[in-house]
Amino acid sequence: MPVSSRVRPLTVLRRAGRAAVAPALVASVLGAVLVAPAQADPVPGGAARVLSQSQVNDVRTRLSVFSPSMDRPITVDLQRPVAASGVRPTLYLLDGAEAHEEESGWTAMTDVGNLARTANVNVVLPVGGAHSYYTDWRNVDPVMGRLSYETFLTQELPPLIDAQFGGNGVNAIAGASMGGAAALTLTARHPELYRGVAAYSDCAGISNPVNQLLVRWDVARGGGDVANMWGAFDDPAWAAHDPHLLSGNLRGKQIYLSSGNGLPGRYNNLLADPPMETVQGMFGEFGAMVCTAQLGAALSAQGIGHTTNLRPTGTHKWGYWNDELHASWPTLMGALTSR
Repeated sequence: MPVSSRVRPLTVLRRAGRAAVAPALVASVLGAVLVAPAQADPVPGGAARVLSQSQVNDVRTRLSVFSPSMDRPITVDLQRPVAASGVRPTLYLLDGAEAHEEESGWTAMTDVGNLARTANVNVVLPVGGAHSYYTDWRNVDPVMGRLSYETFLTQELPPLIDAQFGGNGVNAIAGASMGGAAALTLTARHPELYRGVAAYSDCAGISNPVNQLLVRWDVARGGGDVANMWGAFDDPAWAAHDPHLLSGNLRGKQIYLSSGNGLPGRYNNLLADPPMETVQGMFGEFGAMVCTAQLGAALSAQGIGHTTNLRPTGTHKWGYWNDELHASWPTLMGALTSR
């Protein structure tokens, strides 16, 4: 998909055959042209706050939240139960690499709205963040701008959800592909914040040399320079954000990992789907399967309990992630409601 199509009408997104919106782990990696990083300005002052809110439907509210660390409003969708009262735990759902600015892929491409409609839980869905890896970038990128998603998601947004929208301070987080890796990273770096994590079709070992090239390729698809994110490949920041290396911090969490194996399955139509989409989805999911198995093995070696679901078919595609959201829902709800 062309970089220029980061913001597209939702109807186009749906007509795309529910194509994957995450980096395809293809054998041929496109190199990014590195440019001199622009140094970030000091973080602006002020507190995070809700600038506006509007009702999308009977359970979903769209918030515009000012982020001091990014010095701009961030769109966040919030789903609450039909008869919301009192306080409840919160599930954060992160998008894939080609996240759209008009709606989260989770609400556009899955039935999370119906799944969570009667659950006594807040579901928080950041809208946008394409190719950002939901992390704090060390420099302002000439194309991507100022990105401080880790600060936003762990320090700025949760207190607002708890104080203004009935959160009780108990959280879990999940995501697909880029969002899955980010969910694991955020949990490993902030273990006090999350009780559970689910990651679908991601690659946790991001500081592995091959995976570093793939992250660089993916960020470049969004017009960004990966050097402005975590620096050169030998920079310690890569290891500091690698959930595989930080997997010991996941001890005591409810953990769900899943991936297909790249073979086309029930959500693939080989006659109707664009051929390149299918090929990239096959390579991408095979790579995710390898990464998921490796992380599962690392957790097992440390005696850390987890669920790993390696499906016998499936490519890098939203239909499979919707299935995995359903499959992991008991794990996530158990994490949020356990004493």
